[in-house]
Amino acid sequence: MEAQGQLQKSRVVKVDSEETWDFYVTRADNQGCPIVVHFTAAWCVPAVAMNPFFEELALNYQDVLFLLVDVDEVKGVAKEKKIKAMPTFLVMRSGSVVDKLVGANPEKIRKRIDSFVRTIRLSG
Repeated sequence: MEAQGQLQKSRVVKVDSEETWDFYVTRADNQGCPIVVHFTAAWCVPAVAMNPFFEELALNYQDVLFLLVDVDEVKGVAKEKKIKAMPTFLVMRSGSVVDKLVGANPEKIRKRIDSFVRTIRLSG
């Protein structure tokens, strides 16, 4: 018998290039799937500390695409989205940013994402 959940695959997609970014954002938009993006940097302790929380959110919201972007690895996307501080979280729908949260505040982030997802589910 296989132990369920022992080796859960991450639901967070690490974006490693602008091409990867374009691919996932386009695919999500075509499917009507909302996106939550965590902009991080290896040297930013608060941003790195948010990674387990972001993984947990991804497991809780199966109908949302969760992307992780290291601003030093994918500078073009960070510049395009005007990311100035880490961590920054963007909530996107249909290619547009609908919410932006700056800072490591798990409760605030959870509430905003929950509210956003509920609105989408209601509008169907």
